[in-house]
Amino acid sequence: MPVAIGILGGTFDPPHAGHVAAAVAAHEQLGLDEVRVIPAGQAPLRTGAPVASAADRIAMCRLAFAEHAWAVVDDRETRRDGTSWSVETARELAREHPSARLVWILGADQLARLDRWKEVAALCGLVEFAVLSRDGSPTSPPAALSSVVRLTVLDAPPVQVSSTALREALRRGDSPRNGLPLGVARHIEERSLYQA
Repeated sequence: MPVAIGILGGTFDPPHAGHVAAAVAAHEQLGLDEVRVIPAGQAPLRTGAPVASAADRIAMCRLAFAEHAWAVVDDRETRRDGTSWSVETARELAREHPSARLVWILGADQLARLDRWKEVAALCGLVEFAVLSRDGSPTSPPAALSSVVRLTVLDAPPVQVSSTALREALRRGDSPRNGLPLGVARHIEERSLYQA
């Protein structure tokens, strides 16, 4: 039974080097037994549905994290109807692993809007947070949550890449392989994903 579980949620449309860097940093610095990579069915703070199908995003996550035996791609949110609420996922994991330490891994951009997450006080009671700096964003939670958020700032060089920028490059016909794990780049090419 794992005693420390990292949770890396997101749309992963597509998963990129920044996602892998965040998981690696959390795994190494916090002594996590495993990191659950959990693609969202429908992310609450994102407008519009994911571009790639749930099956493609799950396959790409498996490829992105294939070299890391401690990474577990968990498809629970893509099997759930409606919006993918983080607090529901945290509750499920807490029930499944009642004695485990749960650590939600996120970028500074997400931390800055943590106060917009559903039932965030309940979520803060279930998980700790580990934040990776992104684009120079501050690594502190919104002031209203500062007394309830348990937070570790991960020490890792920021990876300047985003799924949005990668999708745009692919749509233009560019080859953004430096931001994509090789297996993910191959999957995108084979499946003709993100093309105009």
